Amino acid sequence: MQGDPWWEQSGVSTALVVSLTFFGVFYVMQRRKRIRELCNIPPGPAPLPIIGNCGYFLVPKFILKWIRRYKYGDDGSKRRMQSPQVLLTELAEVYGAVYSVFIGSQLVVILTGYDAVRDALTNHAEVFSDRPDVPVISMLTKRRGIVFAPYGQVWRQQRRFCHAALRSFGLGKLSLEPCIQEEVLLVKRELLQLSVEVGWGAIDPAHLINGAVSNVICSLSFGRRFQPLDDEFRAMLDLMSRGLEIVMNSAAILINVFPWLYYLPFGVFKEVRTVESRITRFLKAMIAEHRSSLDPSAPRDLIDMYLIEMAQQQERGPTDSSFSEDYLFYIIGDLFIAGTDTTTNTILWILLYMSLYPDVQEKVHQEIDSVVPVGRAPSLTDKARLPYTEASIMEVQRMTAVVPLAIPHMASQTTEFRGYTIPRGTVIFPNLWSVHRDPAVWEKPDVFNPSRFLDSNGEVQRREHFLPFGIGRRVCMGEQLAKMELFLMFTGLMQAFTFRLPEGAALPAMDGRFGLTLAPFPYSLRVTPRHGPPA
Repeated sequence: MQGDPWWEQSGVSTALVVSLTFFGVFYVMQRRKRIRELCNIPPGPAPLPIIGNCGYFLVPKFILKWIRRYKYGDDGSKRRMQSPQVLLTELAEVYGAVYSVFIGSQLVVILTGYDAVRDALTNHAEVFSDRPDVPVISMLTKRRGIVFAPYGQVWRQQRRFCHAALRSFGLGKLSLEPCIQEEVLLVKRELLQLSVEVGWGAIDPAHLINGAVSNVICSLSFGRRFQPLDDEFRAMLDLMSRGLEIVMNSAAILINVFPWLYYLPFGVFKEVRTVESRITRFLKAMIAEHRSSLDPSAPRDLIDMYLIEMAQQQERGPTDSSFSEDYLFYIIGDLFIAGTDTTTNTILWILLYMSLYPDVQEKVHQEIDSVVPVGRAPSLTDKARLPYTEASIMEVQRMTAVVPLAIPHMASQTTEFRGYTIPRGTVIFPNLWSVHRDPAVWEKPDVFNPSRFLDSNGEVQRREHFLPFGIGRRVCMGEQLAKMELFLMFTGLMQAFTFRLPEGAALPAMDGRFGLTLAPFPYSLRVTPRHGPPA
């Protein structure tokens, strides 16, 4: 009709026009707000549209090989790309200790060096202790458990309970020592047997070490151990290690830009789902087995303790309790995956460094021999008298930084940090690799030197810049267990064997396989008994 608005004359309803106008204004306001937030963010490399700074993962491998060949000549295709933790550390030389990158449209701030990391995670802990909703990780963890759960009351409640339950089963106490010593003894026997089978040639220790470390976690969580060479168990451990690697160092990272990629039926995207489903079946079967055989008067392990606590809270009536079998599943997953992979990789790094530095290995041998009689397993009570041995462990931890970028943190609110605006929801990566390789803190940081952790009297000195387990409110809950395992396994293996790389073998790249954890590339060692067969 004449006199009606033009849009109604065109058949468009007023309600639709109002709605479009509202959403248009809302979008413009949000866009302007976002622009204001990004005006003062830390500097960094310019991102590409849509994909941000992760375009590398879109480039086919054959093109990357061609680029390396073009840049470095005929051998260029054999050169590996620079490891992410090294690249991110070098970018700080250009952009400063606090700089930005983008994964898709997600702002990520990289903290480089001890001062920036400590400032953020201790002086601004209230803001930077949260965990981000990273699509690929959230799809796998549902933001539950301990490691990846958001910071808050539920997280504190679950962490407090788990820590208390684990302590009741020996965490941080000498009562757990026999369990670890038993695993060390079994590893020594298996190493000897495998060495004999290959005619004292080179063997890969990875599966044996991984099995031993995981069995300590299994004893605490499941109340049982598995045979290290059990095919199903080994396959599960391999899946867990692979999962930690591919979520950070493969095309799977693009799920954070395009979440629908998670559902693609091929390639690494399918592999992510396969890892998730097989681990889920394994862990849920463990919980179901415990539920069917639970005796509330005699808890056997963490799962029993959790099920008992869950039942007690249900008996008290309707509450806001966060205890559930679903949450238990993710807690067990955290303990089993993170607790196994980090310690396993550290021990594998230690054995590799001992093989590369036989003079250090010999000093460790001499110190252990002077303190621990042949025929007696090293004990935690020997630790104070084995300073060089402990310093060697610490130096390997410094050199390798097994969790190089820590677990991602998140800004829970917009804040000012070191002159920059960090918007709410920004992902924070504390670059622990850079902390341990900072030339302003460590003399000749790229040189392997255990003595840097000894004072003038030859005693171990604790250095505040040494952060193998992180810093702040999200420091690793398994620190005490890891220290026990590292010391007992290292001293037990050093007491029994000498480790050498095979003659003529190519040295493995020492920057490691990057993922949530930093694993050494596969290697084999020659293992020689020092005092005859292990008892």
